[in-house]
Amino acid sequence: MKVKVNKEGKKKTYKLINSWADVTLETWGKLIDLESGSKATEAAETLELLSEMPKKLIGELPLKDAAILMAMIGEMQKQQDTVLSKVIEIDGVEYGMHPSLDAITLGEFADLESIIKDGLQKNLKEMMAILFRPIIERKDEAYTIEAYDGDITIRAEAMKKMSAEQVQNTLVFFWNFVTVFLTVSQSFLQEVAARMKEQQTETLQKSGDGSE
Repeated sequence: MKVKVNKEGKKKTYKLINSWADVTLETWGKLIDLESGSKATEAAETLELLSEMPKKLIGELPLKDAAILMAMIGEMQKQQDTVLSKVIEIDGVEYGMHPSLDAITLGEFADLESIIKDGLQKNLKEMMAILFRPIIERKDEAYTIEAYDGDITIRAEAMKKMSAEQVQNTLVFFWNFVTVFLTVSQSFLQEVAARMKEQQTETLQKSGDGSE
């Protein structure tokens, strides 16, 4: 999107994002960090991150114009695509989200859990690097990704270019999975515990019968 700024009788055009899909994970992380500042500072730094306007010019914008631009950005965020793409492309490399989270390994889940405990907000690229890995084989919608070896340093750097839109959709998908997984697991464990208790009771009863 092009934004025209009139300064001292001269008009100059600057680029603003066209949609929320233009925002990368790296930029989104910086936007999240801005929430601790003042509203005026947050607005100025948001426009600096999401446009090509120089910092000095942003500071000189009339308040009403800055408000209009911020409203446009807010509307873009509201209209973001909520459909999760399980296959993404970064720098010519196709990455696929774990095809079946039900089959996630204990090692993968332990690393994800560690990242979340350490602070998800500052470790988004690491989390995406665990969930998304290079596709080594693909046929139509089916694909196979590289096995997880715990080495995510280089891949995490690549994930900085991932669309913030897709990161958010991935987080929603992952949280939904975890919620269902924990509910099912808890139910399963309770069932196992109940069965064990029944077996224990039966064993004790049999032992009692035998001792009479």
